[in-house]
Amino acid sequence: MRPVLWLAPVAFAACTPATAQPDRTAEGKQAFATVHAVFLHPRCRNCHPAGDAPLQYADGRPHAQNITRRSEKNGLPCATCHRDKNGTRPNQPPGAPHWHLPPSDVRMVFEGRTPRQLCEQLKDPTKTGGRDLARLITHVQEDPLVSWGWSPGPGRDPVPIPRPQLVDAMKTWVASGAPCPD
Repeated sequence: MRPVLWLAPVAFAACTPATAQPDRTAEGKQAFATVHAVFLHPRCRNCHPAGDAPLQYADGRPHAQNITRRSEKNGLPCATCHRDKNGTRPNQPPGAPHWHLPPSDVRMVFEGRTPRQLCEQLKDPTKTGGRDLARLITHVQEDPLVSWGWSPGPGRDPVPIPRPQLVDAMKTWVASGAPCPD
């Protein structure tokens, strides 16, 4: 009598969940490396400082003219110098619609964040102005002020990773479960 070998695959298939998905953790962590690289670039980091002063230039020095988060409360809004578009010559103040720092109650700090710290921060809506991950992607993809990072005007280096590549990396990170680096 021959053994019934065809039952083995059937029995194995019955024990395997039909909804099993491949582990995409490594892919998500790799995608997040792109997110971290962009968010720590001076075009992003300078407006997401750890302190109360926005930063300037590639070296991230404190904003000139003693500009701080209090400046706007004291009658000097960012739009006093930062218009709706860039100037045409180097060293003119950069510009984009609604130029501003993140609100003081939700600072959204990028400066000095390790990949893990930034990842955990982005996943916490209390630290992103109420944005969940889907809304963060939309913000990065559509906001005109964010867009400025790729068109910063004369004399400034744009974010070197193309915006669509950043958005794709964010989508991959989220689709893989938004894993944080170790």
